[in-house]
Amino acid sequence: MLKKLIPLLIGLPFWGEAQSLQVCPQCPYSTITQAIAAAKEGDTILVEKGVYAEHNITIDKPLTLIGKDRPTINGQFKGNIFKIRANQVTIKGFRLANVPFKATEEQAAIHLEKSKNFLIEDNLMDQVCFGIILFKGKDGLVKNNRISSNAKEQYNSGNAIHLWSCKNVKIIGNEAFNCRDGIYIQFSSKSYIEGNYCYGNLRYGLHFMFSDDNEYHRNKFAKNGAGAAVMFSKRVKMVENTFQDNWGPSSYGLLLKELYDSELVGNTFYRNTIGINGENCTRMKYNENIFSENGWGIRIRGGCYENNFWDNNFLNNTFDVAYDNNVNDNKFYDNYWSDYTGYDLNKDGIGDVPYRPVKLFSYISNRTPESIVLLRSLFIDIMNFSEKVAPAFTPENLVDETPRMNPFSKKKN
Repeated sequence: MLKKLIPLLIGLPFWGEAQSLQVCPQCPYSTITQAIAAAKEGDTILVEKGVYAEHNITIDKPLTLIGKDRPTINGQFKGNIFKIRANQVTIKGFRLANVPFKATEEQAAIHLEKSKNFLIEDNLMDQVCFGIILFKGKDGLVKNNRISSNAKEQYNSGNAIHLWSCKNVKIIGNEAFNCRDGIYIQFSSKSYIEGNYCYGNLRYGLHFMFSDDNEYHRNKFAKNGAGAAVMFSKRVKMVENTFQDNWGPSSYGLLLKELYDSELVGNTFYRNTIGINGENCTRMKYNENIFSENGWGIRIRGGCYENNFWDNNFLNNTFDVAYDNNVNDNKFYDNYWSDYTGYDLNKDGIGDVPYRPVKLFSYISNRTPESIVLLRSLFIDIMNFSEKVAPAFTPENLVDETPRMNPFSKKKN
């Protein structure tokens, strides 16, 4: 029995009793690098308040680094600040500043590579190219960090939180602004993104591609170049997020491109140029969403098939739905349309007259954007009415047979 146990015991980490090492100008360790070199696996390093001019601080063993009273680490625009190269690392309570842009190498306040079971929490990062880069990270948590930059152009700026080939990472309660993208995810799976606020970023609040089985809940994306882009992915859940004031000539609240078997539930799209721009999306579920005061509520382009839209509220959009062809197999039912003018004789809350959400002019302006200058003309009103009576250009079967007389409310239903 003892012979069987010896190999197992050898494989287990043996840290002994963890120690605490203190860093301050008057302490035995005056730099974080010195303390890391002296620490043993499992130790805690407490960094006192102050300014520490350090960069490329490499953490190559399981450690906990805690900032007391928010010490500042000044990277002096010389490189990464922290480089995590071990499992079970915690970084909490610091201000990390001054990380440069380099065309040949991504520089970040925290650059993590092939690490598991990590925690990055309650840090302030400013004047950074990238805030946090996670490369092949697994089973980690990024929580309650505030990350900003002074990005002016996309080509020489970075992302606040950047994941590449990660698995089971949680991103919760972070604030990201003035970067290229707020949160960027690529080739990553089973990520959970909740309660983040991404605003004022040059490109996207959230940008992810080639990433299956991810969820994002209760995030807010406001005043970015575009709210969020979800592309080339499968089985994505988007629940109770807000896409607001993403406004510009080619901006949108949410771009969906080649997305499959995914769900959008309870999201709010408010005052965006385009609420949702969907291209080549199949087997999607859209329900309980609010589209309010957008230029276009939903714009469907390319091969979007077998999608279902129900229990959504379309409120005072210039165009509720835009389509770029006259073929349709998507289904709309039980939605509320603020410009629906039908009646409900039996008082069951469902209109007795079907509603056609695609106006002819939305079809024309979708193909010829310059025509939008004619929007409020009498000629356009007559043209829309004629198409409504006898559809010729818009899909004849794109119709909500059961339009709601009042906005959908989860409490009442």
